[in-house]
Amino acid sequence: MGFQITAVIILLAFYGCYFGKMLMQRKKGIKTDQIGKGKTGMVKRVELTMKAATLLVPAVEVISIIGNITALPLGIRGIGAGVAVVGDVVFILSVWTMKDSWRAGVSETDKTELVTNGIYKISRNPAFLGFDLVYVGILMMFFNWILLAVSLFAIIMFHLQIVNVEEDFLLISFGQEYVEYRKMVHRYLGRKRSR
Repeated sequence: MGFQITAVIILLAFYGCYFGKMLMQRKKGIKTDQIGKGKTGMVKRVELTMKAATLLVPAVEVISIIGNITALPLGIRGIGAGVAVVGDVVFILSVWTMKDSWRAGVSETDKTELVTNGIYKISRNPAFLGFDLVYVGILMMFFNWILLAVSLFAIIMFHLQIVNVEEDFLLISFGQEYVEYRKMVHRYLGRKRSR
């Protein structure tokens, strides 16, 4: 029962931040959800498939939590809880640091700033990293093969979103400023050594 309560709190914090930020931005007239909107071709397919994956994972997570389904020992489940909490912290810090530049998906019509401060000094994609850590942590807490499959699918789709959509968009939008930032900070975690 302890892992179930912990997992529910983790998911409430995560999705509370996600949807709370969307509501706050909506009040300011900002359309946060840009996934698949105004896009065509591969970009649209990647974004819509990623969105489907992000709807599927929590559904399977909730079923796994309610059923307390797991095939892993207590120690691994405890580590998973820690990983998921770190994911919450990383995600919340990323959304907070982005302020009103935060979007789900890219928006070619909204002019935003390239955010490189705070958690973005050690990760170019901390929101995606937060998603990944929460997914991996919940998977470790409630391991089953269906949850493994949908979690891996979502993580792969996040990666494809980053390398096929986000990075190209940022390069076009911010040019040399983004090139310099990319030289200093790794895609997921860590700063690069100066040359």
